[in-house]
Amino acid sequence: MSRTIDLPLEQSITAGRLSRPSPLNLRTLAVVLWLGAVLWSFGEAGFFGADVVNRGGWPLAWRFVRASIRPDVSGDMLRLALHSTLITLAFAVCGAALSLVIGAAGGILSTQLWWQAAGGSGTGRGQAARTVAPWIGIRAGLALPRAIHEVIWGLFLINIVGLDPIVAILAIGIPFGAITAKVFAEIVDETPREALVALQTAGVPRFQAMCYGVLPRAFPDLLSYTFYRFECAIRAAAVMGLIGAGGLGYQLLLSLQSLRYEQMWTLLYALMLLSGLTDLWSSVVRRRMQLASRIDLKARQGPRKTVFASTRDPIANYSLLAAAALVPFSFWYVQADVSKLVAPRTTQLLARVLRDAMPIRVDAGFIHELWHLSAQTLSMSILAMTLAGLGGLLLSFPAATNLALPGGSWDTRQAAKGQMLRGMAGLLAARGVLLVARAISEPIWAFIFLFVLFPGVLPGALGLGLYNLGILGRLMAEVNENVDNRPLRALHAQAASGGQVFLYGVLPATVPKYLAYVLYRWEVCIRATVIVGLVGAGGLGRVLAEQLSSFDYRSVATTLVFFFGLTFLVDLTSAAARRVIR
Repeated sequence: MSRTIDLPLEQSITAGRLSRPSPLNLRTLAVVLWLGAVLWSFGEAGFFGADVVNRGGWPLAWRFVRASIRPDVSGDMLRLALHSTLITLAFAVCGAALSLVIGAAGGILSTQLWWQAAGGSGTGRGQAARTVAPWIGIRAGLALPRAIHEVIWGLFLINIVGLDPIVAILAIGIPFGAITAKVFAEIVDETPREALVALQTAGVPRFQAMCYGVLPRAFPDLLSYTFYRFECAIRAAAVMGLIGAGGLGYQLLLSLQSLRYEQMWTLLYALMLLSGLTDLWSSVVRRRMQLASRIDLKARQGPRKTVFASTRDPIANYSLLAAAALVPFSFWYVQADVSKLVAPRTTQLLARVLRDAMPIRVDAGFIHELWHLSAQTLSMSILAMTLAGLGGLLLSFPAATNLALPGGSWDTRQAAKGQMLRGMAGLLAARGVLLVARAISEPIWAFIFLFVLFPGVLPGALGLGLYNLGILGRLMAEVNENVDNRPLRALHAQAASGGQVFLYGVLPATVPKYLAYVLYRWEVCIRATVIVGLVGAGGLGRVLAEQLSSFDYRSVATTLVFFFGLTFLVDLTSAAARRVIR
């Protein structure tokens, strides 16, 4: 101790001082790159030079806004809205059911656990090759269908099968099934394996060992993600109407093109109601069954439980039975003709399409155009996710019950009645905005912005941004609601203000998850840029829709190559960014 006292004061302070991290690190570089990408995207959108606002469209936009307070509520319109809502719901149920079948089979076969179990206890390069090669092959086979947006699947299948309800079901089920398989495989691979090893050691066959040793423990997360995928299927089913499949999306497009805005708002309110009830039902069932929250499956704390211990709640049981009964009803209601899939004419058309797509088009002028359109598509996604991330972040706080309401995590003091009412009003308003934003599909938002904006990147970016804002805001609000309250109570005990609790208690625990969600949605958004191209928003989606409608399959093949490359680039960038923020 005497040696420490004999040290000069400056040396003692220096010896006990903690070194600050350098401001020049990977996170700082990521922020600089993001700011540069946003500025470049504004330039690609023509924001700095060209005239992007169509001043002549303001009267039309005002007429559209006024129609929201006097929608068409005539008997014929309400019957049409009800029938269209049931069609949309049936498409979503059928597509989600098909995706669940594909996801369950593909998820098991694409897990490392399945192929490691197949290899037994042997060692050596030969066994490694026998287990790794099929796993990589199945994973690669599932990557292609999920990279193609459901609208592109729909446009392609219409040319093969014709305009039949089976097109919408397949267009939702195939890409959603590939996505579900990927997530299911990740959930199963992260499940503890002790029971599986014990069963295999006792000589139980591989499939039975998986069914009894792994799946019961993984089932709660699998079921939770199934609920989330069904919510996505509702929105995808509405988009299917834009390519002529029927339902709310189809009627919305007809009303918008004929400028019948009162009818359009009736259909929009029906779509909002359907989306809101689906989200509410999904949330209630998940909460009663104690399932993970939406796609935040890895955030669950404590040991995993089997779902059978938490299904004693009658509401959850009746809901699951109703969902199971809804599947056959939906297939009956849409009257999908499955026989068309095996008809000789379908096989002939498919063979002709594959023959006409080869060799792909590679002339210099066309390649140069695709490079330019790829830049537009990338800039559109960057602007969209910047808007969605910032807007969702701001709305997530008033939309979280434990943060927005007085007496919550920010302020543990007893709230007055008037303060509670104001907090509840803000909560409902924020959640209402988020519901409207995500209930209206991206192309409808883009079409609305085209009232006052010229066709190009900007209306597409705003449409994608508003739609993803609704999704991200809800996901971020759930992150806020699941935040650990113990550090917040400790800050309150030290007399910290509400702002200090927010800066030092809430943000450090939630920002990494916010960014992870934004990056995840960016991967989805780059695929969704194709659907705003259907309404003239620019990018690869616009030219791809034109090529499919003109049966130019050589150009379609080349455009898809560029689209796959762009999607792969965004996926790699997103994965690298997520590693940086961890």
